Amino acid sequence: MTNTRTLVKPRLSVKAQIIATISAIVAAVAVPQLLHVMGAVSGLGTALGETFLPMHLPILLVGLLAGPYAGAIAGLLGPLASFGLSGMPVVTMLPFMMIELCAYGLFAGLLRNVNMPTVAKVLGVQIAGRLVRAAAILVSIYAFGNASVNVAAIWVSSVTGIFGIALQLVLIPLITYRVENLKK
Repeated sequence: MTNTRTLVKPRLSVKAQIIATISAIVAAVAVPQLLHVMGAVSGLGTALGETFLPMHLPILLVGLLAGPYAGAIAGLLGPLASFGLSGMPVVTMLPFMMIELCAYGLFAGLLRNVNMPTVAKVLGVQIAGRLVRAAAILVSIYAFGNASVNVAAIWVSSVTGIFGIALQLVLIPLITYRVENLKK
């Protein structure tokens, strides 16, 4: 039998959830832009963003710290705000990023009060989010005939982002531990 009982974490006020959601959206726009600037200066272009997955970090964090509503809303609106301000992610990938990050935020939020190691939560959320993204791409291609994206995008994004995935597995547990212990 697995140990997945819920913890009693204090429920955040609506105001705190709204502030957390807005902060995550701002971070989901700002952090990728920082990496894109670094990529432009170093000659790597957008490779840093594709490798480090900078939008994922604030969305996973807000879900784990503020709950499923904050996570899902930030995940849905973060890529949209980024696209509106910078044109990135590219329009062909925008709906898939919105769906994937919304899933990350939602699933992270749903696991917020589950008693399991944060690294296991992050891994589970990463797998679930990638599966949701893969399903969205497959539905787009096979049900709607979308020719602007192909099935290989599912695998390529996972392989390209493996370093970012590993970084999330290390950083998110450390950050959540630190933030949760600041409250005490």
